Amino acid sequence: MAQPVRILHLHSTFDLGGKEARAVRLMNAFGDRARHVIVSSMEGHYGARERIARGIRYEIAQDPPPLTGKPSVKRYEAIARYMRGFDLVLSYNWGAIDGAMARRVFGAFGKGGGVPPLVHHEDGFNEDEAGGLKRERNLYRRLALGAAHALAVPSETLERIALETWKQPRGKVHRIVNGIATALYAPDPEPKAIPGFVRKPKEVVIGTVAGLRAVKDLPLLVRAAGGLAGKYRLVIVGEGPERAEIERAAMAMGIDDRLVLPGFLDRPYRYMRHFDLLALSSRSEQFPISVVEAMAAGLPVVAPPLGDVPRMVSPENLPFIAEYATEVKLRDAMQPLLDDAALRARVGAANQAKARADYDEGVMIARYAALYEEAMGRPGALRA
Repeated sequence: MAQPVRILHLHSTFDLGGKEARAVRLMNAFGDRARHVIVSSMEGHYGARERIARGIRYEIAQDPPPLTGKPSVKRYEAIARYMRGFDLVLSYNWGAIDGAMARRVFGAFGKGGGVPPLVHHEDGFNEDEAGGLKRERNLYRRLALGAAHALAVPSETLERIALETWKQPRGKVHRIVNGIATALYAPDPEPKAIPGFVRKPKEVVIGTVAGLRAVKDLPLLVRAAGGLAGKYRLVIVGEGPERAEIERAAMAMGIDDRLVLPGFLDRPYRYMRHFDLLALSSRSEQFPISVVEAMAAGLPVVAPPLGDVPRMVSPENLPFIAEYATEVKLRDAMQPLLDDAALRARVGAANQAKARADYDEGVMIARYAALYEEAMGRPGALRA
């Protein structure tokens, strides 16, 4: 058997979210054909390691060079030196862009020998760029990404930004749609998968899965739900610093008895079908994996028209993509689905068919494996 591929993962954070779940799924799929070292630019943020399958050979980096900080040739040199022990470097999002910059700087100085190929991944933007990209970051990305072998993005919106704003060559930018194991979402949910939740007779369950962060604007979703007529429960799965704000919004709307906050729950296929519909209220999204999961579970989706969301859902679901994220628009998009079980079933079935056809993980895994193999010049190294 050929020697396993040595892969260094440079993450902005390795707490579990969409990009981390995908990275772990790829690690699991590569099996014993790869060995992995994981770095998080946020010290101690390694929650996604719990999803790495037994038998996958990985380690958390000990004393890696800092991935963030003021531009510094000394820091870039330390990063470049650290990368030299690997066959491939995978960097993720703005918080790890200095991996690409280190490669750029030491290539420019003629000291890039031994630095392996790097594939950068961009999945979206944090609160500080939710309202618009920062000019200085765009310039930095444009310069740093010149040293990347490829840039992988999951959405048409990010693909357009990469080509038009970051000025990357079309042949370098690879749009690979996020995929999941869609078949796992079809069975009935586990009865106790959401702690403390028991469905009440004739209630409609509005669910969402998100980090409790300001960019997700979950208090807005609470206020929108507070204006609904009918019997419902709002379940928000996730953990983060905005929990108290969400609870205050529910108290102010008088629906604190209808709000369920179970915290972070892994393996969404265990509980997604407890929901009757998925609702998003984010200020920034690109290709939210929770939408794909809800579609695979046969749910309708209510969301603002951010990123690829309008193109992700089925045509039957388009009337429930709110014009923009205000509480009134979200409320008005949710109300018909709250009122009509047959409508929910019809839209959910169309979404499920589209998820199975377009978003199953097999195609995603094959495309990422092929991209990484091409970067290394080792065809077949990551595929069985």
